[in-house]
Amino acid sequence: MKTIDNDIKNQELKRAYLLYGTEGYLIRQYRDKLKKAFFPDGDTMNLSVFQGENCNAEEIRDLADTLPFFADWRLIVIEGSGWCKKGGEEFAEYLPDAPESTYFLFVEEEVDKRSKLYKAITKLGNAVEFVPQTDETLSKWVLARLKREGKGITKQAYQLFIEKTGSDMENIDKELEKLICYTLDRDNIEVSDVEAITTEQTQSKVFEMVDAIAAHQQKKALDLYYDLLSLHEAPMRIMYLITRQFNMMLSVKSMINKGVGQKEIAQTIGSPEWAVRKYQSQCRPYSLEQLKQAIKDGTRYEEDVKTGKLDDQLAVELFIVQYSK
Repeated sequence: MKTIDNDIKNQELKRAYLLYGTEGYLIRQYRDKLKKAFFPDGDTMNLSVFQGENCNAEEIRDLADTLPFFADWRLIVIEGSGWCKKGGEEFAEYLPDAPESTYFLFVEEEVDKRSKLYKAITKLGNAVEFVPQTDETLSKWVLARLKREGKGITKQAYQLFIEKTGSDMENIDKELEKLICYTLDRDNIEVSDVEAITTEQTQSKVFEMVDAIAAHQQKKALDLYYDLLSLHEAPMRIMYLITRQFNMMLSVKSMINKGVGQKEIAQTIGSPEWAVRKYQSQCRPYSLEQLKQAIKDGTRYEEDVKTGKLDDQLAVELFIVQYSK
């Protein structure tokens, strides 16, 4: 991100940029930053956007070979083509030969760094990965956003807010807007405000449900499961999320046993540190073998549902009862 900020600040824009990763909010922010840097006056006559896996490479090459209209450059944005994973070989060969007045901005969720197009882009410019932000970065971002609105938030309220929203910045931004409007007549946000207005994500409820399973609070775990069903969550999606949670617990416990620190664990599994602390607490009652068995059982229940041996709702209930008893 700093490389892009520096390029914009120094007015040294590169011929090609690739923005990729799982943090969609930041990707969109930097995509728009670059568009504005190329066209600060808002005239987008020389801006072209192509989206989706059916992008026509020949059409893009023809446009790229066309000189910009009364301007120094033309910018072509290619989003979600998948070419940085496969299918971009021909365009990779063309890219170095494109006119110097044509600039490219690629936006993708996943890339293969071994692909020809990825390598061609990095030779001409920069490839920047956007990943979920650290606890510290998220905290600074939220507090700065609130400060601009003349508001503060208690430590307990912030922690509850992040646990409810998860680390997705787009969701945090949306929920922050709700909180700011809800506390319009006050300077400080309290726990009661977060409880009243912040929407709890499915993942957050699954966290709470696994907490209850690990603490052998069977009734609470089942009640949370029924809450999710009442929100029209599919049982097999809930099963997938529970199994994924146990996978995370297995990874965390394995690394803890090897003496790996929280920050390194967070980076390795791609989760914020507060989530790692949750996983640590959840995996404590289980041995590595028990966690492995839970993952196998979750997969077996899913298979039983697919083959018609079990009802999907009952399959999740059986898993919860088995591991919370």
